[in-house]
Amino acid sequence: MHKKDLIYIIDDDRDICDLACSELEYYGYDIRVFNTGTLALQALRGMTPALCIIDLGLPDMDGMALVKALSDKPDVGVLILSGRGSLPDRVLGLELGGDDYITKPFEPRDLVARVHSLMRRLGLSQENRTPGRGVRKAQFAQWLYIPTTLTLSHSSGKNYTLSTAEGDLLNTLLGSNKQILSRDRLLGEQAIPYDRSIDSRMSRLRKKIEDNPKEPQIIKTVYGAGYIFAVDVSWIE
Repeated sequence: MHKKDLIYIIDDDRDICDLACSELEYYGYDIRVFNTGTLALQALRGMTPALCIIDLGLPDMDGMALVKALSDKPDVGVLILSGRGSLPDRVLGLELGGDDYITKPFEPRDLVARVHSLMRRLGLSQENRTPGRGVRKAQFAQWLYIPTTLTLSHSSGKNYTLSTAEGDLLNTLLGSNKQILSRDRLLGEQAIPYDRSIDSRMSRLRKKIEDNPKEPQIIKTVYGAGYIFAVDVSWIE
């Protein structure tokens, strides 16, 4: 029997929780609801969900702090569901580790579609975690990258663990190497008008993989168009 994907909903609005829970359970997800950040953090120490849906206005902590804490868990996706709809809040939420952002009020089917998309894009579904299935790894410019663990290893011995947002960015670049990708394409469904957060995310990634981030040779800027992953990529299992 196929194991259901586990999702945590962390929100103190019971009506919102009931609506989201009902809709997601209908589409086959296993849902746990927590009305405080503290309870969610306690649960995370015992069982790791595929995805956390987080309200920023929690009664016991700022939801942004919870988003940031989850950025250290590369195998957990983060979808922010909040009444804070301002551009600064959206950009900050994504920069701190959120993988997508939905403002309240929301359409239940939109929430389901976003969840489905994140599961596919980040490889969070149980289908992608089947024991015995080969783990794909990318090799480029003396680097070995494992998407499932977000780990980067260099032949010189350097090792990094990427944030979920950095890993998502690298996955997109690796999948379209030697193609020019616009900022909107790289942001995908997170795209916000005038959002420049992709630039800072790109800067952090370059600092890890480039010999000289000020003169990048792996991820090059194409001025006025976007970025291009300029080296060969090979995938192994």
